[in-house]
Amino acid sequence: MKKLISGWSLIKSYTLLVYIWMFAPIVAVVLLSFNPQQFGSFPMKGFSFRWYGELLHNPSILGAFKNSLILGSLTAILATSIAVPAALAFVRYEFRGKDFLNTLLIAPIMIPEVVLGVALLLFLRWLQQPKSFMLLLLGHIVLTLPYVMLVVQARMVGIKKEYEEAALSLGASPFQTFRSVTFPLLSPAIFAGMLFSFTISFDDVTATLFWATASQQTVPVKIFGMLRNSISPEINALGTIMIILTISLPLTAGYFIRKFARES
Repeated sequence: MKKLISGWSLIKSYTLLVYIWMFAPIVAVVLLSFNPQQFGSFPMKGFSFRWYGELLHNPSILGAFKNSLILGSLTAILATSIAVPAALAFVRYEFRGKDFLNTLLIAPIMIPEVVLGVALLLFLRWLQQPKSFMLLLLGHIVLTLPYVMLVVQARMVGIKKEYEEAALSLGASPFQTFRSVTFPLLSPAIFAGMLFSFTISFDDVTATLFWATASQQTVPVKIFGMLRNSISPEINALGTIMIILTISLPLTAGYFIRKFARES
């Protein structure tokens, strides 16, 4: 019994050390973002929002934020617009090649981003097409579409077909049935999928490095470039903002999914 307790204590201690190892750098970045000094050190000599103010007066960083917000929003809208009818078709209908198409749309989630980034870049080079915002948008749609598909399909499976059949039997058209019955039941999953898509697009750096141009850098790519050139305290402030966004958005999406599951 004592050996069993000792074994569990060892596992708990090891788990705690793993969590400390994972989250200590994140905590350090957040704390140093409020350091008034040029060079970070502990204990900090005061508390200041100086570096957040510097971000507001840095046109290159503001431009990167604008690019990330536009790219993330368009990616979320377009990926969701593709995922919703695709999920509806895969769950509600039977047709030739259904499993192949479903696997094809979800396949990018299993491919390393480096491979996907290089493959799309080489394909466009073969087509003799230059880098552009459309290439960046297309790449991010390919990256995020599987996540939206999985979320929407999982919810679609839980919606009973009898609800739609009842609406159709009462004289509603297929479009009216989707608008009045299917879409309201599916909307929390759609919203959650859009948030996941935006977060993945906003946070991606590996594949975006291959697709972005100098004038279309996103925030993660900008941070990567700043780290290569110099260590600036602004990176800590920018990193803190990224941490808040990339944590809060998935949590919000998860909240809506759980809320709808409880109501169901």
